Amino acid sequence: MNTALMLGTIFVLLTVVLWGVVSQGKTWFLRRTVRVGDEVGSNLADLFIFISTQQVAALSALAVLALPVAVYVVTENVVLTAIAIPASLVAPRVIVRRIQSRRLHQIEKQLPDALLMVSSALRAGASFPVALESAAQESRPPISQELALLIREIRLGVDMGDALTHMEKRIPMQDFLMATAAISISREVGGNLAETLETVARTLRDKQQMEGKIRSLTAQGKAQGWVMTLLPVFLMVVLSHMEPTAMAPLFNKPIGWATLAVIAVMEFLGYKAINKITNIDV
Repeated sequence: MNTALMLGTIFVLLTVVLWGVVSQGKTWFLRRTVRVGDEVGSNLADLFIFISTQQVAALSALAVLALPVAVYVVTENVVLTAIAIPASLVAPRVIVRRIQSRRLHQIEKQLPDALLMVSSALRAGASFPVALESAAQESRPPISQELALLIREIRLGVDMGDALTHMEKRIPMQDFLMATAAISISREVGGNLAETLETVARTLRDKQQMEGKIRSLTAQGKAQGWVMTLLPVFLMVVLSHMEPTAMAPLFNKPIGWATLAVIAVMEFLGYKAINKITNIDV
């Protein structure tokens, strides 16, 4: 009787603990999904990609559930499935940051030409807002979208300095900060704004040419970093097909999982070290 009572008590306690864990996990998952939806939706709006927060949250939740299942169906490996769970949690933010980085890179390439367009319009006698509108019409996205938004804010009565500050927050680049600083200084102390913008454009173009030469010279080192990082993974895949019995403990036993964890950490540190050496900031 005492044994049955003890087992019943343990069962009830385990049920309560399991219910609490599931309830707290569900609450955390819902809060995280909403938070990721708000953050990603706001960032996408800055990229002129308009999607509702509910849709972003639904896609995020789907990724968290679908990616580990897909990895397990394809590989039937518990370790890779466990790795896919945190990867699915950070995937939405990583994708958005990648899109943001590509957009900023495109704006950086278009900025010298846009400044030269504004400078030419100013030399032709146009006012600064008219010169901005002309550059927005002649340019291609994404910089034309940012210039159009700047013009819209000015037309709505926003001060030029505040509008430029808003644009700086949307485009956090050193090159763009240089251009906005030149515009602000010319507006405050006077001077030939057309000549100033032309000088800034030439400086930025020379800087981009130098960065292009550096990327060409460091391309081999970056390729070596990828090769050194992916080579152990390639060898593990090949050996798993050639000697599945010998490689099985690496994926099925705790000592093998620990070895994989050490390999992953060392490979990550090696790649970051090579990337740090080859990433030269001008």
